[in-house]
Amino acid sequence: MPLCHPVVPLLSRWLSVGVVILAGVLRALPAEAGPLKAGVGKVDVSRADAGPCKPPLYVRTLAVSDGETTVVLASIDAVSIGQIGHIGNQYLARVRQRLKDELGLDPSRFAINASHCHGVICGDVEERTVEAVRQALARLEPVTVGTAVGHEDRIMENRRIRLKNGREADVRHAYSMPAEEAVAGVGPVDPQIGVLRVDRVDGRPLAVVYNFAVHPILGVPSGSNTADLTGFSSQVIEEVLGNDAVALFVQGCGGDINPVTYKDPARPRDAEPLGNLLALSTLKAWRQVRPEVDPQLKQFGVPLELPRADLADRIEAQEAELQRLLKTLRGTTLNLKTFLPLVMRYRLDPDFPSQYSPAYLQERVLGRPDLDALDVSNRAAMEAYVQNIQTMEEMTRVQTNLALLRMHHAQNVEAGKRTLDVELTALRIGEFRLLTFPGELTVRIGLNLKDKAPHKPTFIAGYTNGYIYYAPTAEQLLNVGNAQEDSDCLLAPEWQEIFENKAVEMLKRLD
Repeated sequence: MPLCHPVVPLLSRWLSVGVVILAGVLRALPAEAGPLKAGVGKVDVSRADAGPCKPPLYVRTLAVSDGETTVVLASIDAVSIGQIGHIGNQYLARVRQRLKDELGLDPSRFAINASHCHGVICGDVEERTVEAVRQALARLEPVTVGTAVGHEDRIMENRRIRLKNGREADVRHAYSMPAEEAVAGVGPVDPQIGVLRVDRVDGRPLAVVYNFAVHPILGVPSGSNTADLTGFSSQVIEEVLGNDAVALFVQGCGGDINPVTYKDPARPRDAEPLGNLLALSTLKAWRQVRPEVDPQLKQFGVPLELPRADLADRIEAQEAELQRLLKTLRGTTLNLKTFLPLVMRYRLDPDFPSQYSPAYLQERVLGRPDLDALDVSNRAAMEAYVQNIQTMEEMTRVQTNLALLRMHHAQNVEAGKRTLDVELTALRIGEFRLLTFPGELTVRIGLNLKDKAPHKPTFIAGYTNGYIYYAPTAEQLLNVGNAQEDSDCLLAPEWQEIFENKAVEMLKRLD
């Protein structure tokens, strides 16, 4: 992207190091060196035989050292770290072992976050991840750091829909939307962008870490392989900053957050405009950062056992619900061929759908109710047909989510124990504080922790150092069978309190 791009005015005031733009070239006044060193790496992990990839998928790395401790944060354009997608379950352990053996890095000091884009990555992703870390460690240099909070609320929406019957449905391509008259409200979003700015001591940008909650699953119009929304945002940030700066997107609590227009059949599936907006909002926050004095580096991991759900009763209840819905289906005189023309006629002219108005008026003068009676009959037939359609749509939601419940019940039984082991990580780089979790946290979890955190701002990342499927709130788990997040889950409702208590305890240790 050339420097004449509209985003360049965002860079016109670099408050931390006095940037000036001269003759189209970004220059910076030197800043005072801090106690930290940092280096970056970036390696393409797109799968070559998956066709063209726009934008390419990368693993990006940021190494930070204070002379005693060296930490590596990585971001990869992949759906998850294990379980689903193209990264195997042994990936993290193997990469950490190689980092220890080949580069002398403490394995516990390496954390990797998946953007959750659904792109296709290469088969030798382990080798390329190690290479990206090798690059970062080899390029350590003195840096300044600073933190800011950005805002973006135009590109995402909560995909859970509150219904008037007290349940919740979610917006997926796997099943249809609920009827409009059934909708009562929508869930929250988190518009906060957590920004860590890392600059070389001469003021040139080295890295930007930005944390945000969204599902990058929109795709591109061609349907080709893509790093999706957050791939576009990182690409824009890197092109604007230049100087081989690396932008690491860290996925937040995006479990129940969709990109806007996700289900819009009238628009091409195009993530690039949304990615551009996220990049602009990130850069707006980036330019407000001031270098910190004597920034601290802290990082540690904590294992945690969380309770697995016993899904047998829920499966039985959903099977019963499926049978109940099935029994409500009734035969109708209409089929699709006869239903659609009737709908058009009755929507076009509700008062006189079957004939021109004079015919109705003539019948009424003569005391013959034939057309009026026909309309009553047709409207009843259309209503019956619509009721069947809506029942079948509800059955698709139950059937789809019931399959998830059965899958996870089998996994929990096969595990042979009632708890699930996860790894939490707490990271502090200056005033940038990040708490990670390996599952798809819903946005309410992130908002809860940000509110409870002893220090503001604090940022929360899911999809890190493993993958345990969705992690919804205890309240959302009461909705099992109606939304993906509730059904695509291994956890019992008690997990939330256990996790949030441990998370707050870990955040306190960062001070």
